[in-house]
Amino acid sequence: MLIAFASDYGLTDEFVGVCKAVMLGLAPDVRILDVGHEIPAHDVRAGALLLVRSVQYLPDDCIVVAVVDPGVGTSRRLVGVEVAGGVLLGPDNGLLAPAVAMAGGARAVISLDNPDFHLPAPGPTFAGRDVLAPAAGHLAAGVPFSELGSPVDPATLVPGLVALPEVRDDGSIVGEVWWVDRFGNCQLNIDPGELGAGAQPGGRVEVHLANEIRVARWVHTYADAKPSELVLLVDSYGLLALALDREPAAGSLGLKAGSAVTLVPEGAGRSEAAPAGVETRVELTARDDV
Repeated sequence: MLIAFASDYGLTDEFVGVCKAVMLGLAPDVRILDVGHEIPAHDVRAGALLLVRSVQYLPDDCIVVAVVDPGVGTSRRLVGVEVAGGVLLGPDNGLLAPAVAMAGGARAVISLDNPDFHLPAPGPTFAGRDVLAPAAGHLAAGVPFSELGSPVDPATLVPGLVALPEVRDDGSIVGEVWWVDRFGNCQLNIDPGELGAGAQPGGRVEVHLANEIRVARWVHTYADAKPSELVLLVDSYGLLALALDREPAAGSLGLKAGSAVTLVPEGAGRSEAAPAGVETRVELTARDDV
């Protein structure tokens, strides 16, 4: 049995280690995979994107524990969501929504409200330790999913909000930076197919930023870039990314997650200033066509 653990706890404090100790105390033979613990503090959007990038590579029957919980200690729910590939545990704040959709939708949902499977808590502010980690440990030890809490209608769960690009009539694409990796590469929320026939590998694309317009060459990989040349490429998740070879493009361009970017392929019309991407609801319920 595998537990995949992601959080905004970081590794400076004891939070991650304590949660893993609780899981192992209940299921000594379980394996725990650290998906990532450097999600920016309280950034539900960043956590949701980390999960949706990761969940497709997790093995079947995996238990996912995700903690980005700025509402900890409030009336927000902690939930378990059963999907085709396993179970996701986390706060009901939109964090799990894109990953659940990626996994084909929710088969069953519960509120983790059965105190028999919680740790005694001196205070309400460490739900990762006191509710989510015990839930994962009990599941790994064989406790049925339904015993951990009461059923929830999937339609009542908080949906996730992810920004999707807007393709304009003039052929330009208004998008945003979804993710900046540790190398400073900027993943955009734009599929290469959305650039249309006017853009081809080896061609050039105008990149409209908040305060400037740059030109990027569409290349195959980072090493194809000339020194200090801005390039556009298809990244390992199949999305377009802005990059410099061995330099952080984010720092050079003044970009961060959520920054607006408009791409204008050769032959497309000129765009005005780029607004943020269009916010689209990601529903958790299973669909017949999945």
